Amino acid sequence: MKWIFSLALFLLVVDLRSQDADGDGKIMLTVILRHDQTKTLDEIDDHLAKTGFRKRFPPDGVEILSYNIVMGVGHIITLRLPPDKLREVNLAFEHGVWGAFHTEFYPTYDYLKVFYELKQKDSQGGEGVQNAREIEKNPAESPKPTPEKAPRQKKTLRKSN
Repeated sequence: MKWIFSLALFLLVVDLRSQDADGDGKIMLTVILRHDQTKTLDEIDDHLAKTGFRKRFPPDGVEILSYNIVMGVGHIITLRLPPDKLREVNLAFEHGVWGAFHTEFYPTYDYLKVFYELKQKDSQGGEGVQNAREIEKNPAESPKPTPEKAPRQKKTLRKSN
């Protein structure tokens, strides 16, 4: 059991190191701004205008990779930033969105290229873990294959007797 845990920890460390493919030391952070449903959209927009959030966000040196609205949840923003900008990002949200949203922060990394490469290797009967390590060390060198659509299957309902 200890051996399995050690292997899993090793693969995690290899994976986290491999995500800095550009060597620039930047991290990714996903922020979820959950709507405060006691407020209307107009009240939320007024709050953001009053605090100047949209004018001041993101701080200098912070890149917005994606910004999505998820119905029933709120805003989901993925950022790329140097680690020393983390405090500025936190303060921007505290000063700008608190009172209109509930905030959640998650360290993030891009696994899509690795996933599709491993999927392709699996479908070709690849060599498993060794290939995964090589792919994770150099994810930028792996072409991004087009995702395949799985055929839809009909579900049948059974009658209870």
